[in-house]
Amino acid sequence: MSVRIVVMGPSGSGKSTVGAFLAGSLGARFIDGDDLHPRENVRKMAAGVPLDDADRQPWLRVVGEILQSEERIVVACSALRRVYRDVIRGEAPDTFFAELAIDRAVLEERMRLRVDHFMPAALLDSQLQTLESLEADEEGIRVDAAADVRTASALIAAAVGER
Repeated sequence: MSVRIVVMGPSGSGKSTVGAFLAGSLGARFIDGDDLHPRENVRKMAAGVPLDDADRQPWLRVVGEILQSEERIVVACSALRRVYRDVIRGEAPDTFFAELAIDRAVLEERMRLRVDHFMPAALLDSQLQTLESLEADEEGIRVDAAADVRTASALIAAAVGER
């Protein structure tokens, strides 16, 4: 059985941490979607400029292509809007989405504490305004990101196993 999972949510939600742990527990490859952004996207975000849909489209297609190219893979990717998830599903139709839901204050604190990341805390509001939670007809699960990494990963793995 193929396992293609996107751990999604706004910056600071724990996508990379949960995604890497989940991949390890499933014997899957882990890729941080941030590493797939073109340089121009990274420059814009680092300068405090939110990406627009045109900026995101090529990146989302690459995320989908990478997902489709592997049998067992977990990708950390914001995938904030349904149309973004649709682009990913267009490339990798069997992708399972795990949304990390977390309070704004916790996100802000996490973003302020990060010193090695290009995404400034100033972009948190634009991320939260863009966020569209998973809908009932989307293959996925919503997990409380305040849970410890092991618990969040176990919930996601169990949901993937139930498909």
